[in-house]
Amino acid sequence: MSVACRGIIILFLGICMVVVNSCKSEKKPGGYTDTPKSGTIHISVDESFKPVIEAQIEMYEASYPGTKIVATYKPEAACLKDLFFDTATRMVIVTRGLNDTEKKFFLDSLHYVPANNVMALDAVVILVNEKSKDSLFSMHRLKDQLQGKINRQQQIIFDGLTTTSTVRFIEDSVLKGQHFDTTVVKGVKGNQAVIDYVATHENAIGLVGFSWIGNPEDTLQLAELKRVKMAYVQCDLCKDSPYVKPMQESIESHRYPLVRGLFYIVKEGSYLGLGTGFSTFMKQERGQLIFKRAYLGTVMPFGIRDVKINQKIPKD
Repeated sequence: MSVACRGIIILFLGICMVVVNSCKSEKKPGGYTDTPKSGTIHISVDESFKPVIEAQIEMYEASYPGTKIVATYKPEAACLKDLFFDTATRMVIVTRGLNDTEKKFFLDSLHYVPANNVMALDAVVILVNEKSKDSLFSMHRLKDQLQGKINRQQQIIFDGLTTTSTVRFIEDSVLKGQHFDTTVVKGVKGNQAVIDYVATHENAIGLVGFSWIGNPEDTLQLAELKRVKMAYVQCDLCKDSPYVKPMQESIESHRYPLVRGLFYIVKEGSYLGLGTGFSTFMKQERGQLIFKRAYLGTVMPFGIRDVKINQKIPKD
């Protein structure tokens, strides 16, 4: 091979190396290329929040046409499994933040703790059949029924038996770590299946996320409330212990006892990607208004301004 040919080859290889290095330098840390206003991200979302998160995604993508948020709705435990073991999943939306053990895991493996915080308040709703005359519950009664001590003829329906956020919340908040009686509790696949079961079984009780049934402006949810109805739960913290219905005001004030948080967990570290952008959007005014219009509790206060009204009618 001539000296001239060798020179051309060396020059060509040098140019290739420069091009490759320049392409690498354009990539963000971790090889990500998305930004808050562009790109695609895959997220895992607790199925209990599908209606309101779909509304959030629709608004975000309309605001930033260059973005695509691909959400997979599944039980909470599966979402957290994705967060820990699926490198393609950088964001999950669930009903709790990271505990100390999980924070240590990420600190050891990623050298940072993923951003996680509450962005709205949700509730677990007790549903009964539309024809049922039994719609008053206390926490004590609910606990006894879950453990099969009373009213064993009433079957209690969950959106699963072992991996859902509703099951975990009830075990933690109502049963205080104890387990329910599996002979009176039945698991079906998802919140919609719970609603359908209660609608077709007059003596059944269902437990679903408020996002699925609590919006009085949603025509589909209003149609469901003709088949089932939300039960009232006794407020032990209130004067005279009244029974309260799950609604935005009773959720935000915690007068309704079965309130839980809605959290984001974003695994991006110092990288400002689409997951960070979407979580920030949901915490700020437009995202909070979507939660508010879905009748969930918000973490951003929306105060009522005082307005002076002219009491006198001006003369012509």
